[in-house]
Amino acid sequence: MIGSKELIGSLPLHLGVGPGDLVVYPELAYPTYEVSAALVGARTLATDALTALGPETPRILWINSPSNPTGRVLPKEHLKKVVDWCRERGVLLVSDECYLECTWEAEAVSVLHPDVCGGSHEGILAVHSLSKRSNLAGYRCAFVAGDREVVAELLAVRKNLGLQMPGPQQRVLAAAIADDAHSREQHARYAARRATLRAALERAGFTIDHSEASLYLWATRGPEGPDCWATVAQLADLGILVAPGEFYGAAGSRHVRVAFTATDERIAAAADRLASLA
Repeated sequence: MIGSKELIGSLPLHLGVGPGDLVVYPELAYPTYEVSAALVGARTLATDALTALGPETPRILWINSPSNPTGRVLPKEHLKKVVDWCRERGVLLVSDECYLECTWEAEAVSVLHPDVCGGSHEGILAVHSLSKRSNLAGYRCAFVAGDREVVAELLAVRKNLGLQMPGPQQRVLAAAIADDAHSREQHARYAARRATLRAALERAGFTIDHSEASLYLWATRGPEGPDCWATVAQLADLGILVAPGEFYGAAGSRHVRVAFTATDERIAAAADRLASLA
């Protein structure tokens, strides 16, 4: 794929999903899941509870573990239940796993792990990106793996749309995937930034929810505290830019997403500025 966002934004179109079909994604989620459904006129439902679907059968069910924006990691047992539920109903399960190697306080597992999928990739796709693991966002290097028939259908459609990754990028992707040393170095760098920023936020009166993985801290000042927009404005006055939780769903109205992807110097500066709120 030419970056994972490109595939996520176009997957329903490429698989023939259209008006009247249902696409389901998490209650707090990367907005592109909804955008991809809107582009084909499909109906959407944001929920973490499969029971909320009743007798309805979606065409696509998205899961995202580790999560953007919350950093939540779904346990292996939960993932297996979702796989089984989808297979019983003939639903395509698409797992966005772009933060799989960005874990701090939990172990993240792919839906393609034998303990989750039972050794069969039928009805499952897993989306991966080198933007996070290898800090290669500008190279637009990503891939999708899983059900052979679905992947073959995507190949057949995408090559007619000119969506092949250029050869030099393919070589970059292969080299980066084969090298774990740089990924471990990057992981350690992010871990240090995360520790600095988390401590500063907590001293400033924030609570960090979930955030056991991903490149973000899901921060709030509680259910009775200011809404996300007030927090965004207050932090902007300090020169700190964060994302309002409502960008990812109504359940995020009291949270902000704080990224620790800036340089060490900028992270340290943000921590110093947060001290004025303590």
